[in-house]
Amino acid sequence: MKKMLLWVPLVLLGLVMILAGGAKLAGLPELHDSFAKMGLPEWFGYFIGLAELLAGIAMFVRKWTALAATGLIPVMIGATYYHIAYEVPSAVPSVIFIGLAVYAIFIRKKDAIWYPV
Repeated sequence: MKKMLLWVPLVLLGLVMILAGGAKLAGLPELHDSFAKMGLPEWFGYFIGLAELLAGIAMFVRKWTALAATGLIPVMIGATYYHIAYEVPSAVPSVIFIGLAVYAIFIRKKDAIWYPV
């Protein structure tokens, strides 16, 4: 049971990133509006979608979890910034995902294929 509880946050983060990244790669306009509002090029939304999708998949590979979670932190910081700066409710999910990523780093860092000290 304890082992299963360790996996729940990783699975949650992984599935959400796979879904969000896949939706961005599918070109859902609602998910690309934020990039346009910030003055970012259209391709950037697809880049973030690919990063989220790959990181979400990597969350399920023990040796890649810590690195994937590390890569998700700046993406989620950007999402938090967007929600706060453009007064779009709510920044809470992105903050929670940052917390889940930090959790993933701490529990999987020792298993990582490589991780900076």
